Amino acid sequence: RRNEGYTTDDNARALIVCARHQRLKKNSRVARLANVYLAFLHYMQKPEGSFHNYLSYERGYLDVDGSDDSMGRALWSFGCVINSNLPDDLRLVSKDIFDKGLPFVWKSTSLRCYAHTILGLCEYYRAYPDNNLKLSIEKLADNLIEQYQFETHDDWHWFEQHLTYDNARLSEALFEAYAIVDKQRYLDVAKESMAFQINTQMVNGKFVPIGNNGWYKRGGERALYDQQPLDACAMAEAAINAFYATKDKNYLKIADTAFQWFLGKNSNKVMMYNPVTSGCFDGISPDK
Repeated sequence: RRNEGYTTDDNARALIVCARHQRLKKNSRVARLANVYLAFLHYMQKPEGSFHNYLSYERGYLDVDGSDDSMGRALWSFGCVINSNLPDDLRLVSKDIFDKGLPFVWKSTSLRCYAHTILGLCEYYRAYPDNNLKLSIEKLADNLIEQYQFETHDDWHWFEQHLTYDNARLSEALFEAYAIVDKQRYLDVAKESMAFQINTQMVNGKFVPIGNNGWYKRGGERALYDQQPLDACAMAEAAINAFYATKDKNYLKIADTAFQWFLGKNSNKVMMYNPVTSGCFDGISPDK
């Protein structure tokens, strides 16, 4: 839908896929796609280092400042490239963009920006084990912990007063931070918050993500629709990283259940994956 333009969010997600694919199997077509997505993200970075999020089909910027979430997601994608088998020139460009963009994270109060940046920093650190990167991971993870301690009460074990979208990335970031920094508190909160999400979103053996038509506010009723693919993806990946951190095989079962959401094991029993195009439908609404 070219009339709607393009976003940093979507291109960052695509770049993450390409970088990870290359770890499994080098593919020249995937490397070319990674170059396209990276070029787009480079174009979206402003001279001082922050990012636009929206671009028109005519290549005009549609915003003055992009969202903090998109900035964090972009940094995550650059971290994946830095720690990948993609060509060296792509890795070096990603490192330069990351280094230029990271200072703007400290101006943000977005927890998802923190989480996405932690994921990117962990990838970066695995390629370049620099202590400054480790300190940045620790600082952002401590911010998440502080917010968790402030918001957690009784039976509500979460970082915010509501569950919205991409929730599992917050827990995933702490599992990853624990793998690098080795602070027990990171692992404890990651497990507690992950358990809270699982108890809330696993219904009769199916993954039922929080709906975006109202979300789930503490003390209120959770929205069942519309359900978004990014939540199933986030839960599957967070559960896999939870397994790596804990070696608890129950997390692998959670990951599989979340992934099965795409293949029809969801509240509406509909296939979200399109085997003809290898694409994914946009979401599940009450009537489809």
